[in-house]
This record gives sequence, structure tokens and C-alpha cells, in this order.
Amino acid sequence: GAMATMATMGMMKGWAARALEALEAPAVLKSLRCTPPLCAHTRGRGLAAETAAKDDAEDPDDGKVGCTVNGKEVRVPKGSTVMQACEAAGVDVPRFCYHPKLSIAGNCRMCLVDIAGAPKAVASCAWPLMPGAEIMTDTPRVKKAREGVMEFLLLNHPLDCPICDQGGECDLQDQAMHFGSDRGRFVGNKRAVVDKNLGPLVKTVMTRCIHCTRCVRFAEEVAGVEDLGVTGRGNASEIGTYVEKLMESELSGNVIDLCPVGALTSKPYAFTARQWELKATESIDVSDALGCNIRVDSRGTEVMRILPRNNEQVNEDWISDKARFQYDGLQRQRINAPMVKTSSSSSSSASLEAATWEEALDAVKKGLQGVEGREMKAIAGKLADVESMVALKDLMNRLGCENLS
Repeated sequence: GAMATMATMGMMKGWAARALEALEAPAVLKSLRCTPPLCAHTRGRGLAAETAAKDDAEDPDDGKVGCTVNGKEVRVPKGSTVMQACEAAGVDVPRFCYHPKLSIAGNCRMCLVDIAGAPKAVASCAWPLMPGAEIMTDTPRVKKAREGVMEFLLLNHPLDCPICDQGGECDLQDQAMHFGSDRGRFVGNKRAVVDKNLGPLVKTVMTRCIHCTRCVRFAEEVAGVEDLGVTGRGNASEIGTYVEKLMESELSGNVIDLCPVGALTSKPYAFTARQWELKATESIDVSDALGCNIRVDSRGTEVMRILPRNNEQVNEDWISDKARFQYDGLQRQRINAPMVKTSSSSSSSASLEAATWEEALDAVKKGLQGVEGREMKAIAGKLADVESMVALKDLMNRLGCENLS
């Protein structure tokens, strides 16, 4: 036992000495700004070659590190991940759980890539980039890993594509076509999950959920409400509120955009249109003073839905529920004709009835007769155009009224 302990201590001492030498030598060489000689002391361990490679890969002056992605050299800021280096090189890495505005979860395992020297494929979204790393995204091992991950994701995923509102803009559809296998080996019954009631805005079909936890991280980190979470373990894992309650955040609609599959979709938009039928128009939200950047999707003359547009200075990738769902006022309960208050013959209460513009203006004329200007007031709506407000102001000024708002 004593001999084994001494041997272990000797191995640890040798390892510590080599680690200390490897850490100190590059720093000394960088401070001297010279190339180390290929002497007998360093030739065996390749220290000179490693130091030169690190000097080329990491320049402290510009705050970037260098690496190669599929043989292409790129430089990215220090602290970047392997996925960000791949994006800088123009290489698309598939992902489900990763989102640039949320914390890194690394649980979908779809973004696996090969790194030279690593014993197995690594999750590129969570793996920190090391100087001089050689990244490979198209090796047979990576392709096989992606096919395996996709097969497991489709294991319990229902074949709802013909009736799913996410059809045509579903990440699972796209990545199954690009990175999945041409056949599945699963035989048996799929798992079913009870749908959750999150309120009148977000529709849930939780059997489609792939547990990327984007909605959970958004609710906690961006919306600031811990309404959603993962309950259960293994095959019994579900995402929900645990105790039945509505999602009360004013940003709850953003989980619709975040969900990569059809588990969380828009309840007012359900079964109304397909993505390829819509015409997209970039616009600005006028429901509040923030001025969020939005995209209005329309079919013909009808507005079908409103989605956010990225603007890092204003709204990033999010919009409020008011901005997202206010479009229903363009079709429902909309005043599209003048309303005149008339007294009912059966009761003394007055009611509003639709009228023509001639009848409405005649009622205004009768109401203004015998009224002095200081007794009048004109109010303009928040969405009235400038020409109409100028015409109203001129009319009231002619009648001797300056009380405008």
C-alpha cells in the first residue's frame, strides 16, 4: 500500500510539473515576443509548435481568438461558443433549445459537432471555444449523431403536421428533412400528454412538446414570472404550471414564437391560415409608446397575425400581447359607420344606432344650434389622421371654440 501511494504521488508530482511548465512557458515566450527554439528540451513535447499555434490563434490586441471550421479559418470574440464560431464561418448548426436571448440549456443535443482531440462529439451551443480549435460539422460521426437525436425526438412526436398550425414554419419539420434519417425503427404506442390551459391567447398541444425548455427560460428570465416549469422525470417529463393556472404575463405570446414545434401556438390564429398563404409587411406597433418593430402578415385585405421583428435598440425579439393580438379589432366589434344617439320611445334611455354620414352631420348641426363656443369641446382619437384633425380644428374655430384635445 505504501509503494502504491508513493507511485501515485510521483505520478501526481510529474503531472503537476508538466502542467506548470506548459502554463508558464507560453507566457514567458509571449512576453519576450520570440519564437522558441526547437531544442531537445521542447522537441519531444512539441511545446514550440503549440506555442506558435496559440500565438497565431490568440492575439491579445484585438480581443479575438482564432479557430478553423471545416478547414476555414475564422476569428471570433473571446468567450464565444463553438456554435458562434460556426455561425461566423457561415456554417449552419441545427438547434432546438438554443436561443441567443436566453440562457444556454444544452438539452436537445441537436447541435453536436466534432472537435479535434475530443473523444466524442460535443454540444456546440454550450462548449466554450478554445484558441486554435479545429471544428468539424460534416463528419460521419456528426451526421450519425444528428440522425440519432432526430430519431429520438420523433419517437413520441405525433404525426399532426396536416392539422398543426406550425406546419410550414416548424423547425422539427425542417431539420428532420435536412438532418434526419430516411426511416424510423420505432414500433409501439406513442406517449400522450394532457394539454394545459394557459389562457385565451396560447394554445397548447403538449403531446408535441420536445422539452427544449425555451418557454420555461423565457418566462423566468425575460417575462419575470415563474409560471412554467418541468415536472416529472424521464419519460414522464412534462412542461406546465404544476398547479393549474393561467399564464398572466403581458409577454406570454412570445412563447408562441419561441416554441420550435407546434406545442405552443396562437389560439386566436388557430386554423385560419398557412404560412405560405400570407404576405409579410414590415411595420411599427402603435399600441403603445415603445414603437416595437413588427411584421404584419395578411391574406388579401385581411390582417391574419402580427409577429415581432428584431431590433436590438427597441424591442429585441419580443412584443407585448397587446401589440400581438390587437388586430382582431380590425374585423370584430369595429365601428365602421357613424353612430347617432337616439331616444327610444319605450324608455327614457338613449341608444346608439347606425346612421349615414348625412344623418350624422345633420345631428351635429342640430346639436350645435344655440350653443356658445366656450361650451363646446372637440376630441380627436389617437389613430385619427392629421388632415381630419386639421379639418375638425378649423370647424371648431369657425364656431368660436378653442377647447380641443
